[in-house]
Amino acid sequence: MSALEACRYVPSQITEGSEKHKLQVVAEEQHNDPTLQDVALSVEKITGVPLASQKLIYKGKSLKQMEQTLTKLGIKNGCKIMLIGKKGFLSKSLQMEALGKLDKRIKITVEHFMKVLEQIDSMALPENFIDCRMKRKGLVKKVQGLLARCDTVEGNISQEMDKLQCKNLALSN
Repeated sequence: MSALEACRYVPSQITEGSEKHKLQVVAEEQHNDPTLQDVALSVEKITGVPLASQKLIYKGKSLKQMEQTLTKLGIKNGCKIMLIGKKGFLSKSLQMEALGKLDKRIKITVEHFMKVLEQIDSMALPENFIDCRMKRKGLVKKVQGLLARCDTVEGNISQEMDKLQCKNLALSN
């Protein structure tokens, strides 16, 4: 067996939920045994699950020591490794669309809050209903606070959309 063949492992599959992926792992340095880090990087390329969000399991044990070689971990050609992980991110092509949808939902929420404020304002209470007037005032302040939070979220969404547009422009040049 050549040095290159010795550093190549082919677990028969990585299982991610109901999905199964064939995986070939090659050590980053040609003459070294592949490490768990090499496996995790290959898994990231195949599944799209970022390294930080991966939990790899072999024979019921969670694999955590990224610098360990596959030989030391007992992982051999043809083995099965289970992946538990979440993608937790959107592809770049979908981020702008998702931010646009979020922005629209925030704007709709702001409209609903404004209608609530109008309804509260239209309530006529006699002067002697002091407790009710105080509760109404407190409710108005809560709704105004929620509106301020919506404004903050809208601003954050706008900033993220601007960043994405700048990145997209930079990539297209």
